Amino acid sequence: MRLTRVHVDAALREGDELALLETSAAHLTRVLRLQAGDACVVFDGRGFEADARLVAIDKRGARVQIGAVRRPDNESPLRITLLQGVARGEKMDLILQKGTELGVTAFVPVFSDRSEVKLDGARAAKRLEHWRGVVTSACEQSGRAFLPDVASPQPLANAMAALPAAARLLLDPVASMNCRSALAANTRDVVLAVGPEGGWSPQDRSLLEAQRFLGVRLGPRVLRTETAGLAAIAALQALHGDFD
Repeated sequence: MRLTRVHVDAALREGDELALLETSAAHLTRVLRLQAGDACVVFDGRGFEADARLVAIDKRGARVQIGAVRRPDNESPLRITLLQGVARGEKMDLILQKGTELGVTAFVPVFSDRSEVKLDGARAAKRLEHWRGVVTSACEQSGRAFLPDVASPQPLANAMAALPAAARLLLDPVASMNCRSALAANTRDVVLAVGPEGGWSPQDRSLLEAQRFLGVRLGPRVLRTETAGLAAIAALQALHGDFD
C-alpha cells in the first residue's frame, strides 16, 4: 500500500522530530484518521523525502520522527517554465495541478491585454498562497520531491526579465512550425508561453517575439488555455523528456 506523502518546510535528517504544517497535520489526523505510531512519507520540496512515523498528536497539530532519507529519481530531464496567462478560478487550479504532475519546474502567471482576471495586491497575495497550495498537493500526490516555484502574478512585460535562458515557445494556433521542428534534440530548458482565455493580443505577440519566443502550433484544432499548455507539456515530455 502506498503511504500518504506530506510536505514539511524543513531539512530532513534521520532521527529528527519535526512539526507538520497545520494543513498536513489536519489531513493526516482528521481526514485520514492516522494515529500516533502510524507511518507516512514526508518531503522537503528541495529534492529529498523520508519515511516517517507520527509520534505526537494534539490540538496544535502533529509531529513526526524522520526515518531513512532518500532522493527520488523522478524529475524530468526537461526544465519547463510555464508562462501562463492567468485563467479564471478552477481553470488555473487545473493548469497548476496537472502541470506539476507532468513535471513543470516553474510557473509564471501573467496578466496580458486580454486577461479576464484582475487581482489587486491583497487578492493577488491570497490567490498566490492558494496556487502554491495546489502545487504542494500535486507534489504530494504525484511523488515529486521538488516543489515547482510559483511566481507572483504580474504584467507580461514585467515577467520577461526574470525568465531563464532557454528555448522559448509561443503557442499559436496559426503558426507553421510544430514542437518537434522548433526544438533541437538536446533541448533541456524550455519556456512555454500560453495565453489567457482570450489568447494573446497583437501587442502581446510583438512583446513575446521581441523576447525571442518562437510560434508553434499543436495540431489543426484551437485548444482552450487549460488544455493547450498541458498538451504541449505532454508533447515536450514525449519528445525530449521522460515519457520515453
